[in-house]
Amino acid sequence: MVSIDPLANAMVNIKNSDLAAKKYCLIKPASKLIGEILRVLKENAYIKDYVFIDDKKGGIYKVELLGRINNCCAIKPRFPVKKDQFEKFEKRYLPARDIGILIVSTSQGVLTHKEAKEKMVGGRLLAYVY
Repeated sequence: MVSIDPLANAMVNIKNSDLAAKKYCLIKPASKLIGEILRVLKENAYIKDYVFIDDKKGGIYKVELLGRINNCCAIKPRFPVKKDQFEKFEKRYLPARDIGILIVSTSQGVLTHKEAKEKMVGGRLLAYVY
């Protein structure tokens, strides 16, 4: 089976496992981008931990869940955002001010929208979580 958007599949898998009150979920195939998004989720305390497992096919991420995710989804199309335009997308994707994060791919790596504002960089929207 060929996956059209592995990032969207990973986010839906995390959300469904979290809503079903599971302790772990498996994400495959693994990619560097998904790994960076998992790192951001861990830094912001949405997941407890994640481990990469090399299965000689494409890799698997085993994600340990905390049960803190209400909703998470990949953003398609991946909108380009300038450093002063984050507010428009915060209003569109997040439920309220200071609740949740937008995950952005920038020239300085994968960051939250708050970190991107601090560093004064724009990028492409990848996903949101709250």
